[in-house]
Amino acid sequence: MAPTLAAAPAVTQVPDVPVIHLTREPGLSAGVRAALADLPRGVRVGILLREVNGGPVLEAQDPDGAFIPASTTKLVTAAAVLHSVGGADGAWTAQLTVPAAQVGARGVQARVKAVTLRGSGDPTLSLKGGYSLRALARQAYARGLREVGEVRLDETLDAASFASLIVGVPMTGLRLDGWHDDPPLSALQARVRLGAALIAELRRAGVRVASDVPGGAAPFTPYLPPVPQNAAGDPPAEPEAFVPVARRPEQGVAVVRSESPQVVLARTLRPSDNLLAEGLLATLAHPPGGNGTLSGALARERAFLRQIGVNLAGLKLADGSGLSRESRLSPRALGTLLTVMHDLPYPTPAAQDIALKAAQPVRLLPGALYRDRGNAFIEALPQAGTGEDVPAQDGRGGTLALRMRGLNLDVRAKTGTLPGVSALAGYVTGRSGRTLAFAILMNGPEDTPILTLRAVQDRVVQAMVQAH
Repeated sequence: MAPTLAAAPAVTQVPDVPVIHLTREPGLSAGVRAALADLPRGVRVGILLREVNGGPVLEAQDPDGAFIPASTTKLVTAAAVLHSVGGADGAWTAQLTVPAAQVGARGVQARVKAVTLRGSGDPTLSLKGGYSLRALARQAYARGLREVGEVRLDETLDAASFASLIVGVPMTGLRLDGWHDDPPLSALQARVRLGAALIAELRRAGVRVASDVPGGAAPFTPYLPPVPQNAAGDPPAEPEAFVPVARRPEQGVAVVRSESPQVVLARTLRPSDNLLAEGLLATLAHPPGGNGTLSGALARERAFLRQIGVNLAGLKLADGSGLSRESRLSPRALGTLLTVMHDLPYPTPAAQDIALKAAQPVRLLPGALYRDRGNAFIEALPQAGTGEDVPAQDGRGGTLALRMRGLNLDVRAKTGTLPGVSALAGYVTGRSGRTLAFAILMNGPEDTPILTLRAVQDRVVQAMVQAH
């Protein structure tokens, strides 16, 4: 009898199942644990330490916890603003406009009904200098302007929506740098003071102004020509090419540009200037990117954080300065922000010039910029241990000038302080020579000794450097 072959067993197709590898993040090194042993009772601590350039997390404790961040909030404000203006070689602008029908090929007509001042919502416009009312007035005179019926001011920002800010200063669409130490007490007072200053500068330049009372300007709206109706089935009709004179938008007759935003970022971050931080936040509310409100500015910050990969779970932003106890950030959120601002840096204008002249684009890579002090965001931060003992804390060391002195550590970081809250987040060079981003957030009872928390933070940073 011939042998028979047994039927092969049926093969069951097993669908591909994705394999997920879970990696447990490291805890704290022995040195960091020893430093934390000196914490007062009742203080909750969140820590994250990671390498930049896509490196691993090196140390972590409660990295995803939601903490009151205090002034480390300013890191979010500064990064979002730097992104919004296109980097350190970006700028804010201010301009004087008149109805387009009153501008011809040879310049503006000698007599106009009104001139409007429009800005960017920033706090750096000055009375005189390059970015100033005086420069605008002189340009307008040079273009042919000789007589103005009324001066109108851009009121794009909804000042009432910013009333919850603890700084208690109105956030208006136009502000002067000189107001920092003597701010107006209301939006109306801001309009009166700014209007008087602009009218004075126009008259100084030789332009007659009929009214001493400034008016508010309607929001700028470009003219959208109507699209002619066409028969069903026909291709879309072209819009009318002719714009009626009365509907033509305003046209600028003078414009000025601010200096690098890095300058005001340093003036904000190093001394931890709360008023400047809120002024920077207000720029995010300004159109076209913003809707004129505080909630709109905070929404733009959240959108920026989402764009760079920050997990928004548990995150809450209430202001630009960190004075509010309502804000919440995690060490991981700050660590991600810091890593991105190192790895995708905005070079300072000086660093760009040096690289261009040397024909060495490698100088603009993240590591080179960090070593050569050319990263605009990082160089706006306080630097530890510089030793300046100045009340305004506006030197290179800022709020870190007298901390970690004599330790030969390269620490550039932002401090944060509220009753019972202390934080430190930034960059340090490890013993290995690698650049590390760290965030240390401490929340405790409001009577917790802040100096003790700061001393513990300093020892934590030292231990991190020694361990890595």
